[in-house]
Amino acid sequence: MGFDLNALRQAIRKHGRVARVVIADVKGSSPREIGASMLVWQGGQSGTIGGGTLEFELAKRALDVKRTLLSKHALGPELGQCCGGAVQVLTEVFCEATLPDADADLIARACDCSSAQPFLVQKLLAQARSKGSMIKPQLCDGWFIEPIAKPSRELWIWGAGHVGRAMVQTLAPLPDIAITWIDTSEGRFPDDQQDNVTKVPCAEPAALLKHAPANAEHLILTYSHALDLELCHQALGHDFAFAGLIGSKSKWGRFRARLRAFGHTDAQISRITCPIGDPNLGKHPQAIAIGVASCLLAREKAPAQNERIIA
Repeated sequence: MGFDLNALRQAIRKHGRVARVVIADVKGSSPREIGASMLVWQGGQSGTIGGGTLEFELAKRALDVKRTLLSKHALGPELGQCCGGAVQVLTEVFCEATLPDADADLIARACDCSSAQPFLVQKLLAQARSKGSMIKPQLCDGWFIEPIAKPSRELWIWGAGHVGRAMVQTLAPLPDIAITWIDTSEGRFPDDQQDNVTKVPCAEPAALLKHAPANAEHLILTYSHALDLELCHQALGHDFAFAGLIGSKSKWGRFRARLRAFGHTDAQISRITCPIGDPNLGKHPQAIAIGVASCLLAREKAPAQNERIIA
């Protein structure tokens, strides 16, 4: 959870003046956690702070805030919500000229726009920077501190067909994933562009795999079985955090035999997961993407179970 500067920048680029509404503090029960946020512009919004009356009322008046407003809300007595807790919500209005520094790791600002940084805030920021550690979003002595959301995972998607497009559509909104998307022709990519997706047209995709970071995750989804096999071969000669191959059990049986013939051991080959997705969801590209996305997110929560978690 952090300040998604890319999403804010894109919203301003499309809509001009944009309000960002973020949960700054929670007491008791709340529909969302500290750091949950939404963006609001004239005629639309994205993200959520939990829905219901709280979100509706704050979205309705977010753009009326001149610059910054910290407001308190008792969810039961004031808004009639069942949560029963209380929240403090920070609403800030941005334009191109007031975007935060893109090179910063943390953003700390006074909720009342004052300029003097309290000692507790200075101490907290100094400790975080000296240790190189990220701190959680928090309200401290009238200031709100958030880490800038930056991708922490490298995902390489091989193939821009129906399933590849569904994968990117499903995973690209997640701010902690940076996607490198490879196909043999630029014409196979859709026209839209997202900040965390790098499209790479390449006549010989397998030659690029050696340039992937060793901690990258790979989804191999091309139109060609021969290319899929070569990508698996190259991946096993390189290193990776995860590799998933689209296909049936019979396809994977043939691939295992071919990969053994290339000199890879059974232990090495077993690092590749095939088939991918959840067969119970069906074979529609979006259903495959949902199953794979769920398992990739589960890997982040349970790194000790990194191998073969996709059925």
